[in-house]
Amino acid sequence: MGALIWLASYPKSGNTWMRSFLHNLLRNPPKPVPLNELDEFCLGESASEWYRRRSAKPLEELTPVELAALRPLVHRDFTSAFPDSVFVKTHNFLGEWLGHPLHNMEVTAGAIYIVRNPLDVVLSMAPHFGLSIDEAIEALANEAASTALMANHVPEIHSSWSTHVRSWTQHPNPQLLVLRYEDMLDKPRRSFKQVVEFLGVKPTSERLERAIRFSSFKMLKAQEQREGFKERSSKAAAFFREGRKDQWREKLTPEQVRRVVSVHYEQMARFGYIPEDYLDAVPEEARLAFGQPG
Repeated sequence: MGALIWLASYPKSGNTWMRSFLHNLLRNPPKPVPLNELDEFCLGESASEWYRRRSAKPLEELTPVELAALRPLVHRDFTSAFPDSVFVKTHNFLGEWLGHPLHNMEVTAGAIYIVRNPLDVVLSMAPHFGLSIDEAIEALANEAASTALMANHVPEIHSSWSTHVRSWTQHPNPQLLVLRYEDMLDKPRRSFKQVVEFLGVKPTSERLERAIRFSSFKMLKAQEQREGFKERSSKAAAFFREGRKDQWREKLTPEQVRRVVSVHYEQMARFGYIPEDYLDAVPEEARLAFGQPG
C-alpha cells in the first residue's frame, strides 16, 4: 500500500501534461506512453467505478451528502492500487464539501499543484465545457462551480479559480510543490527537475530528457490526432489545442481581460499574472498593497 500524491490543478491547467511526464519518467518505456493508458498509472479522483465499490446503492440514488461521505473511504481504497506511492489526479479545490473533506489527508503523502494564468485558462475552458468566452469568465468566478454526476465520474468541486489556487497554495508546505504552467513551458528542464527532486527520485539525465520529450505538447497532440483521447470532452474538437501562453493577448477583448483581473487580482498578483497595461482593473488600495503606483 502506498500513500497518495495528489496531482492537483484547476481544469485545463496542465494536469494531463504532468501525468504524462511522470508516467514516462517512472515507467521508463522505450516509446511514449499511449495517452489512453495514463489512468493505468495515475488514478482519477472522480472515477465513479471506485465509488460504486463503496456504495450499496447506485450512485444516482445517493443524496449529495451520502456521495460526499464516500470520498474519504474511496481515497483510502486508492492506497491499495499500487505497492508504492499512488498518484491521483484531482481538480477539486482543497477543502470540504457538504461536511466531508475533498481530499483525505490521513492517507496523503504530498501534492504537486500546477497554476496557470486564468486569462489563458478561460480560452481552454470554453471549448472543453462548451462555453462562450464570456460564460467561461463567469464560470471562473463562480464559487459554487462544480461538475455533475455522470456515468463515469462523480462531481468535481472546483469553486472559483481564485479559491482553488488559494486553497492549495496559501500555506507553504515541504510536502507541496507548486509549479507555474508558464515555467513548465519556458523552462521544462528546470521545472521537471524540481518535480523529480521533490519526489526524491534520481533519474539519469538521459532518462529525464526522454520523459520530457515523450510528454511534450507536440507529442501529446500528435498522439491524440492519431489515436484519439478518451478524456476529450464531447463538446470539444480536441483536448490538446495550442498549449501556448499569452494567447489571451490575441483572443480576449480589453473588457474581458479587465473582468478577469478585477475578480482574481489577488491570486494573479501572487503568481505574476497581472499585465502591467491592465493594472487599472485592480482596486487602488490593492495596487498599493502590491507595491504598484496608484
